[in-house]
Amino acid sequence: MNVLVCDPISPKGIELLKQRPEFKVTVLDFKNKLSEAELLLAVKDVEAMIVRSETKISAKVLQAAPKLRVVGRAGVGVDNVDVEAATQRGVVVMNTPGGNTVTTAELTFFMLGALARHIAPAHASMVAGKWDRKLFQGIELYGKTLGVLGMGRIGGEVAKRALAFGMKVLAYDPFLTEARAKQLGVELVPDTDGIYRVADFITVHMPVTEQTKGMLNADAFAKMKPGVRIVNCARGEIIEEKDLIAALESKKVAGAAMDVFAVEPLPADHPYRKLPNVLLTPHLGASTSEAQEKCGIEVAEIIAAYLLTGEVRNAVNLPFLDAKTYEQVKPYLLLGEKLGKFLSQLAAPGTDRIYITYGGKAKDLPNIDPITRAILLGFLQNSAIKDVNNVNIRAMAAAAGITVEEKRSDEPVTFNEWLHVAVYAGDKKISAGGTFFGSPNNPRIVRIYSQPVEIVPEGVLFLMNNKDRPGIVGYIGTLMGKHHVNIASMSLSRDAVGGRALTVLNLDSVPPPALLAEIEKDPDICDVRVVKL
Repeated sequence: MNVLVCDPISPKGIELLKQRPEFKVTVLDFKNKLSEAELLLAVKDVEAMIVRSETKISAKVLQAAPKLRVVGRAGVGVDNVDVEAATQRGVVVMNTPGGNTVTTAELTFFMLGALARHIAPAHASMVAGKWDRKLFQGIELYGKTLGVLGMGRIGGEVAKRALAFGMKVLAYDPFLTEARAKQLGVELVPDTDGIYRVADFITVHMPVTEQTKGMLNADAFAKMKPGVRIVNCARGEIIEEKDLIAALESKKVAGAAMDVFAVEPLPADHPYRKLPNVLLTPHLGASTSEAQEKCGIEVAEIIAAYLLTGEVRNAVNLPFLDAKTYEQVKPYLLLGEKLGKFLSQLAAPGTDRIYITYGGKAKDLPNIDPITRAILLGFLQNSAIKDVNNVNIRAMAAAAGITVEEKRSDEPVTFNEWLHVAVYAGDKKISAGGTFFGSPNNPRIVRIYSQPVEIVPEGVLFLMNNKDRPGIVGYIGTLMGKHHVNIASMSLSRDAVGGRALTVLNLDSVPPPALLAEIEKDPDICDVRVVKL
């Protein structure tokens, strides 16, 4: 079996592969990178490819590798791999999510100390022959408040180090429970404002999503304490760079240390390079010999295990199932992920329990674990827990303090197939149930808050609770039309005549804020929500 090592990894990892007589290992010349055309020729007979961040595994590369079975990424992010195209081709994509946790956390903490004590500019001054002690008077970390945005693996490691230095740690993470926060020794805050108002230092450890992209912007900086210091070793797109530059120039932000940027490599003329209160490193989060060795050995191990035994570890796109079981559970995987994603956008912060019921024919499935994993993946994929996948999702949920319970129910149900998910945050509960209409290719959400509905789980959904009064359907339709939002379908449910009603609409586009504000003015309407599936 041909294994192609495209980017530099630990020699120990390469040696591990070469020791297996089943493998023919080809290591590319890392100093003379292949062009895409040359790479297309090099992959025609390979069954496995190992990359870091340099080599791009595009759809074209995948198409040129008909024998390719697996791509291993020595590291966490798979931005350089077309995962969707790989999935369509039946190529498993695996990464090594644990290899860079400590090294990134350590870099973050060194950044904090360097900002506090002006180490980089003081060094530059000394090299220039100066002795400016008063110019570089710093502050202590002891007794200061650190705000951590995102308490996944890396955020948790940063918090440990901050606590050891006598800092107070505030954490914002919608998926972190109070119990888990207490275990970590941090104070959980309900929103980002709780960090912005009081933190002396703020560090980011969240993935880039629709919700987090540009979240540190002018509005956020305006809410922060004067003299706050910012560290970002996560993703550059989380910070609105022009807004941070303005905040640094005005001294509202006393200093910023960044290892990641919206565009990499950082352009030579970027304004960051000219600011005296900015500390920059060229994406060094995973760049330690220990981390590279761990990642190199781990990627070799998972590639070997998959090629030799079919075992899948750290897969980002496919669970490991035999063909027969996969065909049985396949329809439920999509329905489960949609239910999870739907509930994640409605659930209260601090989810601590997810209760999943399998009823009807679903209770007799030979393996419900992949479906549970799909539900959890849908629920957590936009959380601060980075790099979740079907393999590690249970461990990630447990690390976030979420208890997962499953039940095969013999209770009579209205539908032949029944999948119900209830999400709890303390005493707050949100639930939804789904089934199939006609065939497994037609999933539907048929229960929300125990009320009957009929929703196609895709696109944009609009939900509201309202008083059951004559004319409200027409009223909402008129407002939607006024704002050029088309209604694809509608589902209505009520508890009693003139009582409380639930209205759910499938929309062709996202309703603008002005429309939502106008709807919310109606005293008979409440709990207006928009969900994107």
